Amino acid sequence: MRIGTWQSPRPPTILGHGRFPYGGRLRETTGRPGFLLLCALVAGWMAVPAVPAADEGIRLEPVVVTGTRIRQDPLQGVSPVLTLTSEQLEGAGVSSVGDVLQRLPISGSPLTTRFNSSGNLGFPADGGGISAGASQVDLRHLGAKRVLVLVDGLRWVNGSSGSGVPGATDLNTIPLSIVDRIEVFGDGASAIYGSDGIAGVVNVITRRNIDGVEMSGSAGSYPGGGAARDLAASFGGTGERLSAALSVSYENQEELGSAERRQSRFPRPGTDHARHGSTFTPQGRVVFTDPRTDAFINCALDEGVTGTPVYDPADPCGDGDDYHPWTNADRFNYAPWNLLLTPSERVGLYGQARYDLTDTLRLYARALYNTRKSRNRAAPEPLWIGELGGTGNLMDRTAIDVANPFNPFGFTIGPGGAFLTRRPLESGARLFEQEVDTRYVAAGLQGEFELGGRAMFWDLNGVWARNHARQRKTGAHDARKMRQALGPADDCTSPCVPLNFLGGQGDGGGTLTPDMLDWIGFEQRDSSEQRLVDITANVTGDLVELPAGPLAFAAGAEHRAQDGAFRPDPVVAAGDTAGLPAQPTAGGFDVNALYAEIDVPLASGRSGADLLAVSAAARAFDYSTFGAGTTMRLGARWRPVGDLLLRGTFAEGFRSPNIGELFGGHTRFDALLADPCSDFRNSGATPATVENCVADGVPADGSYRQSLGQVGTLTGGNPALQPETSDSFTLGAVYRPGWARRLAWIDDLSLELTYYDHRIDGTIAAFDAQTVLDGCYEASVQLFCDFVDRGERGGIARFENMLLNAGSIETNGLDFNLAFRSPELSFGRFRILWHNTYLGTFTEVLRDSHGREIERRSLAGRAENDRAKPRWKSTLAVDWFLGNWDLSWRSRYIDSTMERCSNFLDGSPDSLTNLGLCSHPDFDNDRLSENRLGGTLYNDVRATWHLPGLRGSLGFGVNNLFDRDPPASQSATLNGYVASTYDIPGGRFVYVRFAYEFD
Repeated sequence: MRIGTWQSPRPPTILGHGRFPYGGRLRETTGRPGFLLLCALVAGWMAVPAVPAADEGIRLEPVVVTGTRIRQDPLQGVSPVLTLTSEQLEGAGVSSVGDVLQRLPISGSPLTTRFNSSGNLGFPADGGGISAGASQVDLRHLGAKRVLVLVDGLRWVNGSSGSGVPGATDLNTIPLSIVDRIEVFGDGASAIYGSDGIAGVVNVITRRNIDGVEMSGSAGSYPGGGAARDLAASFGGTGERLSAALSVSYENQEELGSAERRQSRFPRPGTDHARHGSTFTPQGRVVFTDPRTDAFINCALDEGVTGTPVYDPADPCGDGDDYHPWTNADRFNYAPWNLLLTPSERVGLYGQARYDLTDTLRLYARALYNTRKSRNRAAPEPLWIGELGGTGNLMDRTAIDVANPFNPFGFTIGPGGAFLTRRPLESGARLFEQEVDTRYVAAGLQGEFELGGRAMFWDLNGVWARNHARQRKTGAHDARKMRQALGPADDCTSPCVPLNFLGGQGDGGGTLTPDMLDWIGFEQRDSSEQRLVDITANVTGDLVELPAGPLAFAAGAEHRAQDGAFRPDPVVAAGDTAGLPAQPTAGGFDVNALYAEIDVPLASGRSGADLLAVSAAARAFDYSTFGAGTTMRLGARWRPVGDLLLRGTFAEGFRSPNIGELFGGHTRFDALLADPCSDFRNSGATPATVENCVADGVPADGSYRQSLGQVGTLTGGNPALQPETSDSFTLGAVYRPGWARRLAWIDDLSLELTYYDHRIDGTIAAFDAQTVLDGCYEASVQLFCDFVDRGERGGIARFENMLLNAGSIETNGLDFNLAFRSPELSFGRFRILWHNTYLGTFTEVLRDSHGREIERRSLAGRAENDRAKPRWKSTLAVDWFLGNWDLSWRSRYIDSTMERCSNFLDGSPDSLTNLGLCSHPDFDNDRLSENRLGGTLYNDVRATWHLPGLRGSLGFGVNNLFDRDPPASQSATLNGYVASTYDIPGGRFVYVRFAYEFD
């Protein structure tokens, strides 16, 4: 494959889409990649023996399937497709598309509303920002930006975070109430859909043919808060030629604070103290060398001090002044300020109409408006003075002048290695309030014509969509104004107010007056947006009749344009904020593409070959950012006997760099790190590590000790990025035994086993920050050492970690699914659905700029960076239907994982190891300690009563029936657990639901 100067030895994937009748002779296609030119080349249709109609959940009858344009049984397709029906969606006890998908075993570790990290960590390197209240989908642990999200077969617009330009879809922009079903395609999809579908495709199919009025709603809550409720109403009608529907939805998730759960109440779960908390304390900390005595001072302000503190240079931090020597007991517990659940309020309005112009020509239009208001919260903003902060922020270069009225030291303090911190409780919590508006319009024509006596189906589609996010942050501070307020009093005249930075909390009310806060505080307003224009055209049909069946094709073309922008507050863009600096982002690209696919039946109805067929697909594209290229996909399926289908695919894929990755401005990300050079005389560091640290400027006496758990890294986009490329391989079998259907207690039974293998090259990422430090000082990797500079006392002064095509990912595993349905028995009817995913390997390979391998990391069965990759995930659903009652039991199992049990206090008495928080401690070297996150089983139950004689139902359910807490994580950033993988602590959720229809 060649894309400009970019080469790859591989090809990508194809997927088609089924078609289904919607009235008259006209048929509708759900997959629509391609515009500009209509090009015919090959897709296929192979007749599948009819099977008895199945109810929702098993879906054995021929249906529209994401992954092929052929109307077929999903189990008979060339690639596996998982269908979630409206019944399953409504019965899940959750209120968003993302929450439903995140429970699937195939799901990785996506962003959810359980994350509360805006402002706590900063801006990720990919330029996407952090969206409080967003929800994404991740397949195979390959990341949300490698999953393509479609709605009715058309590409959906990427999210907007208010703090960046994300490269993934925010599923909270799609109201759950408009969804008829969701199809999850677990294979590469670039040959049909283009970029992004490396890990798979999620196709959300909206509801149609609504006649009358439908209403539904639910309400539920966790213990102690976190109530959720939703309401939806749909109105529609169908005439001789016109059908139309309108849906209105409202969803509200209330917040749940971290202080409400013991596991999230302190910085490290399993403790009842703040020893692993923040060095930025309400009382303040001072670290400096007194120029008059050369004494090194590391002290904290005493409790209860009012006014200006007293400092005694003759006995610093002794009985005669207001300071005492700093210990970890002085650290600040920031945890209770955070949230376990991000509050979110969403309103959606969706309309769709179809008009049959003739018996073979239809006009359609769909439009959506969705608005989301969400908020997250963090502890008051940490403030500091002095270059030991090492962030590159203006605060690093700020000093308290000797002539400042609140300076107790008698000299200007700040430059020369000082580090003074303060947590201004007087300013209140940092609140990040977001409002995201999504507008989406799709319109087009669908038609049918005859060619050589055969029906051909075509569609022409246009999409316009826009996401616009606004973020308002309160509790922010202006560093430039602080600098003026800390200077000489003569230089700070009205409206400037001199700042008492060192005063602590005094008698409990604080020493920062409202006038001081009015001068240094400001309301930060950021915004971002994404826009999408997508024009596609497709044609599909049977070309010729072969001895084994019809040979079919599909072909199409596409023109797509995307652009986006992030506009930080002017104070932030100027670098004057005391918080996280960020530069603007703006850019876009367009692409033209053609695709074609064929399906060729080779044999049917023969001994040993009840079915034998092959398929192929290819896509050619030209991007304005990096040039042209091609991808392809090959597939085969063989049914040696009627009960058994064998199938396999090979697919090339690619993912073009997104707007944030290409054009993201420089920002800061505060990574949670354990510096290998910290206290190396006591931490168990090897002689080689000590030698490397000393060679990089760390004092040889081992006096340097890391003071901050978070270290600022400089991140940003890279316009020279090339696309990621991938190879995907699947091999599977579907067994639907005929003998089982002859048993009196089995109506249908099917088993499906699939092996998958993905390899991604040229992965776009910044190196993991901890990997950089470990690689430099423990493994002597010079490339990593080039990213880091150290200050005079050994602390990290600069850490650049920009985006690169940094390496590759290799992963493989197995999916196993079972579907069972009983006939109607005297005691009711049963259905069992069992889905499993086993992760065999997940390996990240890091390479230098010459492609040489510098590190290989195996991550299967491990948790890091708030993501867990368990070996085995499983869901089991058992449904019992009896008269007017439906009863269901859902079990969700997450296998155990291991995590690193190490942080910035390694080597001290307060290390995680010495506090007994590691299940696998290493007392000789704290950095080698590990912790096990045990296997977790959640159980959900639901009962639904269908009202006799009425078109309505009442339901009652409990998610996490036995109130199982997630395993305590010592590596998680916040709240003591891996939020992308597990339910919240104290996560029993009780809810009721109703639905009613009338003409």
